[in-house]
Amino acid sequence: MYFLGIDSGTQSTKAIVLDFESGKILASAHRKYELIEGLPAGHLEQHPQDWLDAVDGCIAECLEKLGADKTKIAGIGVSGQQHGLVVLDSKDQVVRPAKLWCDTSTSAQCDQIAHEFGGQAGCIHLAGNAILPGYTIPKLLWIKQNEPDNFAKVTSILLPHDYINFHLSGVKRMEYGDASGMGILNVRTREWCTEICDFVDARVRAMLPPVGSSTAVQGTLRPELAKRWGLNEGVIISAGGGDNMMGAIGTGNVKPGVITASFGTSGTLYGVAAEPVVDGQGEVAAFCDSSDQWLPLVCTMNVTVVTEQVREMFGWSLPQLEASVSSAPAGAEGLTFLPYLNGERTPNLPNGSGVLHGLRPTNMTPQNMARAAVEGATLGLAYGLKRFRELGMNPTEIRLTGGGSQSPAWRQIAADVFNAEVVTLATAEGAALGSAVQAAFALLKLTGQANHIEELTTRLVTLDESTRCKPNAASVALYAEKMELFTGLTRRLHEVGHL
Repeated sequence: MYFLGIDSGTQSTKAIVLDFESGKILASAHRKYELIEGLPAGHLEQHPQDWLDAVDGCIAECLEKLGADKTKIAGIGVSGQQHGLVVLDSKDQVVRPAKLWCDTSTSAQCDQIAHEFGGQAGCIHLAGNAILPGYTIPKLLWIKQNEPDNFAKVTSILLPHDYINFHLSGVKRMEYGDASGMGILNVRTREWCTEICDFVDARVRAMLPPVGSSTAVQGTLRPELAKRWGLNEGVIISAGGGDNMMGAIGTGNVKPGVITASFGTSGTLYGVAAEPVVDGQGEVAAFCDSSDQWLPLVCTMNVTVVTEQVREMFGWSLPQLEASVSSAPAGAEGLTFLPYLNGERTPNLPNGSGVLHGLRPTNMTPQNMARAAVEGATLGLAYGLKRFRELGMNPTEIRLTGGGSQSPAWRQIAADVFNAEVVTLATAEGAALGSAVQAAFALLKLTGQANHIEELTTRLVTLDESTRCKPNAASVALYAEKMELFTGLTRRLHEVGHL
């Protein structure tokens, strides 16, 4: 049997075909798209049709590469960027472009929701999470308050991966993992928080589709699509999930003890827990995962976006950037980069900006700036890892994914900053692989052939041991001091209104 895994992200969609028996990836495809241009600062949107066109194109390309073997496709799984809001009218047509996870225009709506329930602590008490600008429900309130005509047309809301599932199967449904990032799912009970829903609008609960198990089958491929692509009838569409939830499966992070760190445009740290991990401070997101467990998660908005800005500023190729980072000493000779170029989510600084601190004539070199950019992005994630440890999550290993993880210099910096062994995966497509594995598990569970997804990930997820890095004691001590400076600068600059 073959399974298609689709990863629909902010910049592109990727698809792979997994041979379930051998574990090999037999085909892959990639399609890029853009954000909508010309929007005010903080507004980041995309046309959902762009995702569908990319998904259809990737599937068609993968199937063409398979040739006659495409009839072995038994299931499709979809990973999608979290938190995005797709609003549909009574005819299931998109009312307006989707507001994305990285849209920070909803700070006022977050404040309104929090104020209604006694602050963010009240929201955490109700649903397990603070209400942050990236989440879905403040986006809906923003539309109500700023685009009342559009809001009046809305009869249903979906997340990005739900919308793609709807396109593929014709079924509207949500699963616990991605739904927990909306801000209105009580992660302790996996039920909608009626108080927050009703505060936004009395119609919200009617707009929500059914929510259920993340390991279930969503439906089957629509007959017209099966005919178009030459696939058998009965190809299942799994519940799918958010990109972090699928990334957890694709990195074998399905039991406590492992942490995944994603070094993409943005960054995430997450690990699986058998019980809800609710952070009273609201810095760790208390999400559900895609195996019906929980996925405490920290998200930062500035990782490779920072290094790419530095690379473009100096006109370097990727190898030149790598050489520059490697040639500078640990600590960048006292240069510290607060990497909040796009604002920040953890810590919650939606209006934050980047800061270079400690510049002197002796350290103001391109190499030190490159090193400081990598260190700053990694320290931003380490801020979340520190909170994980305070909540009792002590990783034995951190598995790295995303473009930044391909850098040997960055991997060693991560090991030293995190003070833990790090390693990458044999495939860079963690979310797409996770989607394919989840589709396989959903089908096997449906037919009574599998009980836990770990049965599949143990065989199908492979580490690249040649990339393993162990922390260096001297660098660990240096970065511990650097972390104190990093967090102190962030706190003090925020207190006086500069971040």
